[in-house]
Amino acid sequence: MAEITNPEQQQVDRANASGLKPVVFVHGLWLLSSSWDRWRELYEENGYITLAPTWPDDPESVEEARRDPDVFAKKMVKEVTDHYLEAIGRLTVKPAVVGHSFGGLIAQRIAGTGASAVTVAIDPAPFRGVLPLPASALKSAAPVIANPANARRAVSLTFEEFRFGWANALDEVEARQMFDTFHVPASGVPLFQAAAANLNPFTEAKVDTKNPARGPLLIISGEKDHSVPWTMANASYKRQKRNPAHTAITEIPDRGHSLTIDHGWREVAQTALDFINEFG
Repeated sequence: MAEITNPEQQQVDRANASGLKPVVFVHGLWLLSSSWDRWRELYEENGYITLAPTWPDDPESVEEARRDPDVFAKKMVKEVTDHYLEAIGRLTVKPAVVGHSFGGLIAQRIAGTGASAVTVAIDPAPFRGVLPLPASALKSAAPVIANPANARRAVSLTFEEFRFGWANALDEVEARQMFDTFHVPASGVPLFQAAAANLNPFTEAKVDTKNPARGPLLIISGEKDHSVPWTMANASYKRQKRNPAHTAITEIPDRGHSLTIDHGWREVAQTALDFINEFG
């Protein structure tokens, strides 16, 4: 397991010293933790203290990530989850956890251990037991899973691939801005883990949905998301709603997979914040 970095430990120390309720943000593939910067500012304006740990070995900037893409390769679901759990375990107050895409899957894995007080999973990647595989999700994943060798590589999307999987609800100008500002290479193997989850009883892409200590959980779905369409998000919800804790799902109209970073990010952030305020 990758060690907690000095900047991550500084975030933990800042949170513990504040006495405030912490919110931990978990990013997914093709983004860095800096993609949460506007969310963190909003949440801290509303009385929380925030942390945005990285995936193990993530570079500090988009520019650095594009210069050295190989650093992302071979990062697997369990390794990333354990890294976040290590950071959370150093907090003195149980946090809220907010994750997007594969970060949404990891957020649910964290919740399944009982380590989060309240959890929000936004357009979450599927876990074992989530059965729908819509055509748009397969097309979005195809740049990675069409080539088995990508399981050992870091993979970058072309603008056209990003436009279909992430920015289909945006005009071309904003889609290009999102691509240029946020997109970085990503580990290929998590997509293979998710794709094979229902065939592999030992998969890392699984969630303990039955733990009564899971806490309240909200799933947010973007209406026009090609990567994680409603049918997939709702299937995750149906698995999670068997938990005795409060479970909810909501759909944000006219939004795609870029909903956490594009022009409408604040609506999504406020939806998550309202849930944390009410149930956290």
